[in-house]
This record gives sequence, C-alpha cells and structure tokens, in this order.
Amino acid sequence: MDYAIIKVGGKQHRVRDGETLVVDRVKLDEGASFEPVVLLGEEAVKVTVLGHGRGPKIRIGKYRRRTGYKRHTGFRAATSQIEITLGDGTKRGAAKTAAALKKTDAPKAEKPKTEAPKVEAAAPETAAAPAGLPEGYADLKVGEVGAGSKEWSHEQLEAALAYEQANAARKGAITALESALAKESEA
Repeated sequence: MDYAIIKVGGKQHRVRDGETLVVDRVKLDEGASFEPVVLLGEEAVKVTVLGHGRGPKIRIGKYRRRTGYKRHTGFRAATSQIEITLGDGTKRGAAKTAAALKKTDAPKAEKPKTEAPKVEAAAPETAAAPAGLPEGYADLKVGEVGAGSKEWSHEQLEAALAYEQANAARKGAITALESALAKESEA
C-alpha cells in the first residue's frame, strides 16, 4: 500500500511518503520526530515537524440592529507543518527532508546558483517555437500580445496562436490572437 491513514491532533489524515501537511499545532520543537497513531497502512510511519506557524485570520463580528451594538474579534489557528515518511525512511521522503534542511541552512550567497537553472530551462521552449513567430514573442506579457496582434501579419498571428496553445496556454493571449484572426477574416 502506498499510503497510510494516521491520526494527528485528533484528526485523521490520508498521507503518502514524502508528503507535507499543515495540521493543528504539535507540541514538539522544529526538527523533532514522532510516530503517530496508524489507523490503516504501514505500521512504520514517521512524522517530522518542519515548522510552526499560524493560519489565516478569521474575522468574527457581532451585530444587533437598531441598538448601535457592534463587536469584532479575530482568530488565527496555531498550526504546524509536518513531513511524512512511510516505511524505513529510505524512500524519496528522506531525500526531500535532507534537501529541505540543506536549503534552510545554506548561506544567502548561494541563491543565484538555484536561479541559474530556471533561465536555462526556459531556453529550450524558445527553440521549439514555430516558424513565423514575432520576434521576442516568448517574453511578451498578455497585454503586449493583445497590442501587438493588431500589427502582426496573418502568418505571425497563426504562429503565435500555435505557440500559445502548445506552450504557455495563457487564456488572455489566446483570446486576443483568436479575435485578431477573426477580425482579419471578416475584413
């Protein structure tokens, strides 16, 4: 079985290996581990506390009409972020935990190294661009696509539409290109 049902903080959760959850506050420090009550699945389930936080603010208002009575209060639930490891911990969850701890312990000077692969990953998309695509199209925002579609030729509009449907799938850009093609076919 690739999942388990555990009980943490009086609530039941269906979990998989390497999954992170936000649950009600656990009374352990960050980095501590414990074994929850397992209701279904593997008996060897380990939970690691990644951090503590607070949930979104909920505004509560009381009001009585025609009396001027108004009271407001707010509430934020105390939460903990936990990570689940099923089995002996040698699966992908252990690798994710180690990677997460390395990222938090890394000095700030190493951040540009993590940003470099993102730029390299964007380069292959431009290589697969169809012929006739307007110059610099991949870097255009939706508003710029709408403005530029009025000036582009029919071939450029079709190439841009094909690119959007294959790669980016931005609704606003697709709508602007389709309307520009419709206006061109009416004229």
